[in-house]
Amino acid sequence: MIGVFALQGDVREHVSALRAAGADAVPVRRPAELAAVDGLVIPGGESTVMSRLAKVFDLLEPIRERIAEGMPVYGSCAGMIMLASDVLDGRADQESFGGIDMVVRRNAFGRQVDSFETDLNFEGVDGEPVHAVFIRAPWVEKVSSDVEVLARVSGGPADGRIVAVRQGNLLATSFHPELTGDLRVHDLFVRMVQDAQTKEEAVR
Repeated sequence: MIGVFALQGDVREHVSALRAAGADAVPVRRPAELAAVDGLVIPGGESTVMSRLAKVFDLLEPIRERIAEGMPVYGSCAGMIMLASDVLDGRADQESFGGIDMVVRRNAFGRQVDSFETDLNFEGVDGEPVHAVFIRAPWVEKVSSDVEVLARVSGGPADGRIVAVRQGNLLATSFHPELTGDLRVHDLFVRMVQDAQTKEEAVR
């Protein structure tokens, strides 16, 4: 059972993609709903609004606690910002869930080259390059040695910029795979949730 943070953002698209990838997917708006899921997707949207609503609906600390306990989480676009340990160009009162030891620049692509599409070589995803849609997207400025870089932009003004990362059970992309019909990133996350469940059951 995978939840989608449903207080703001493109929730329906992620729910559809997760279901197409073989998972049970439900919107999460309350702590009780969060407690019932095995993994969580934080969708694209507006990270400052997500931060404020997470506090209003008492989800900020529960999500932080579940991340610390090892729950798999995938963040796309604004979701990447919400998983970052440090955010550049955010609001002074903006808070993130954290979890990935990285520095993310909010709206980096929006100020540089606006919204665009490109193909990415994505580590851990088989087959042809992943077609990526960027909409006022962030990029990753810096990662620690614990973070695996999965994809970078190739060519153009953003050449070499990091746009997909993984740290343990946490996955983040600058782009929106839920908008393209390519399920491979969601397939990867569903496998991450399944693997985490298998390890948890083996410990019991």
